[in-house]
Amino acid sequence: MSTLKRRNFLRAAVLGAGVTAFGNTFTPSALANPAQNGPSPYGPLQAADANGIELPAGFTSRIVARSRQKVAGYTWHDAPDGGAVFADGSGWIYVSNSEVLLGGGASALKFDANGTVTGAYRVLSNTRVNCAGGATPWNTWLSCEEVDRGYVYECDPWGVKAAIRRPAMGQFKHEAAAADPVRKAVYLTEDVSDGCLYRFLPTTWGDLSAGKLQVLRAGTATSGSFTWADVPDVDGSPTATRNQVSGAKRFNGGEGLHYANDTAWFTTKGDNRLWQLNLTDNTYELAYDDSLVSPGSAPLTGVDNVTGTASGDLFVAEDGGNMEICVITPNDVVAPFLRINGQSSSEICGPAFTPAGNRLYFSSQRGTTGSTSAGITYEVTGPFRH
Repeated sequence: MSTLKRRNFLRAAVLGAGVTAFGNTFTPSALANPAQNGPSPYGPLQAADANGIELPAGFTSRIVARSRQKVAGYTWHDAPDGGAVFADGSGWIYVSNSEVLLGGGASALKFDANGTVTGAYRVLSNTRVNCAGGATPWNTWLSCEEVDRGYVYECDPWGVKAAIRRPAMGQFKHEAAAADPVRKAVYLTEDVSDGCLYRFLPTTWGDLSAGKLQVLRAGTATSGSFTWADVPDVDGSPTATRNQVSGAKRFNGGEGLHYANDTAWFTTKGDNRLWQLNLTDNTYELAYDDSLVSPGSAPLTGVDNVTGTASGDLFVAEDGGNMEICVITPNDVVAPFLRINGQSSSEICGPAFTPAGNRLYFSSQRGTTGSTSAGITYEVTGPFRH
């Protein structure tokens, strides 16, 4: 049974019969089945469009913002990175980080129901190397600093309330965040070669000012069971958070993170892997590993940001590689969904869908020149699976 299908099967079984019934029957190591090459559910990529993007038939792209150029009277930021979409009446807001050392922060694009940009503005200023992050169920954006002893900042996508630093969520080289409303936890990746995976348990769900930071503990295998252990000193000084707990599992460069249906997926760039946490039974396994793809060469390399759709498809963006966003289906098939031509010195960042699921936003961080001042933010529209 496939990895992603098994997740849905186990979830249904647990809801119907209880966890104990399956605790003695299935083992992660026996069932692990990372995604393999196969035909895309969207069909083959067509010739590049006017924006240099190869897309499946029926899909179109447009540029919605460029770094250092005006959009709705606002100068779009350098090096656009992680992002998320928030519902706004009949329209929506796309929030995007800026991964630069000086200034950093995050900005937002406001769209009406027709997809027209009606506003743009800053939601976070004067922070450092804001890489990825994540949305919360209470409609805030968590912007993560990818620097040693970096912070998480909670931002208002509407730009009305001032952003708030959340030191209780730990000081380390933050990458991404994903909220789990079932377990009332926020998962956090760490972008270093011997990094860890964390979860933050707020004292009060919906209030990130106080709570408990924990680190995942597990063996060295690529599948097995895991537990959580408290991090004693969340400020990471003098001992880094990842070195405070014996048995903390190491991950090679934590990147993107996505939560849905009692499952969390996160990428590690150092080994081109997508990991899956099965949160109902506290097990983990590989959902993708480029070294295990057979036959043929792996379509997905340079794994980075990840998001998902209601259909169960995962969309994984490449940092480098050949500038693709690849889809991983619930049947464990991995295939290119789009490819950007002529931007080999860039990376794809911030994939996020609108609430209706028919528009995908993302950025090419350094555009055609490889400079942080040349970022391009795109929208792709088409018949996405729901």
